[in-house]
Amino acid sequence: MSKERPPEPLDFFIWTVEDVGLWLEEINLGSYRQIFKENGVNGEYLEGMSMFTTEQILRFIRRCHMKWGDFITLCKELRRIKVACLKGEQKVRRPWWAPSCLSIVFVKVAKRNRQSRVVSLKLEP
Repeated sequence: MSKERPPEPLDFFIWTVEDVGLWLEEINLGSYRQIFKENGVNGEYLEGMSMFTTEQILRFIRRCHMKWGDFITLCKELRRIKVACLKGEQKVRRPWWAPSCLSIVFVKVAKRNRQSRVVSLKLEP
């Protein structure tokens, strides 16, 4: 992944800790970049946040020293990305760790996987 541009939204579930940091800068929450990095917050973690219990959310907010308003902004931006996934507004991109010879296979599997990941979003409030 290029470190000069923000990561592709559709790929948020494969974002590295560095990608999350770039995204935080993009959504004006860059002050949390270092603490997210220290806590290992990557795309997979962000994707799982929708399943957090209230206790887990409070623990996350305390651990990252987040203000409530900033946490709400984070959730809204995650929701925006997930909606973009539902609508298929972004292309599926091969992650940096996948061999280029498997690009076509990966993209097909990723599209199917995206659809199964996103189905549960329709039920979220």
